[in-house]
Amino acid sequence: MILNVDSMKPIYIQIAEWLEGEILSENIKDEERIYSQYQLAEMFTINPATAAKGLNILADEAIVYKKRGLGMFVSPNAKKFILTKRRSKGLRQMVKELVMEANRLEVSQSELDRMIQQVRKESGQDEL
Repeated sequence: MILNVDSMKPIYIQIAEWLEGEILSENIKDEERIYSQYQLAEMFTINPATAAKGLNILADEAIVYKKRGLGMFVSPNAKKFILTKRRSKGLRQMVKELVMEANRLEVSQSELDRMIQQVRKESGQDEL
């Protein structure tokens, strides 16, 4: 992953979202130790304090937890929690923006449905 320093999204948020993505893709599994702030800082060439802020976001949401002297670990059911969080907040917001834009462009419901089905088919997700 390459951080987008030109993004309006702070780097520490990008770090937290990247780690969530690693958990979702099961590159990091439940109860597995995750990268330390120093490892993240080295990986992304950022300040360790910035990396720590990203880790703390996940700790505050109970996606990861600290084991004193051992580091941070992925909480049980972290993947399920992230999926629920992203569906209820992120995906809902994207759908809202898509529908608003479709309305502005006078795209009918059936045309929008066809577009969505086509994109899902092209991405191999049409069986969901």
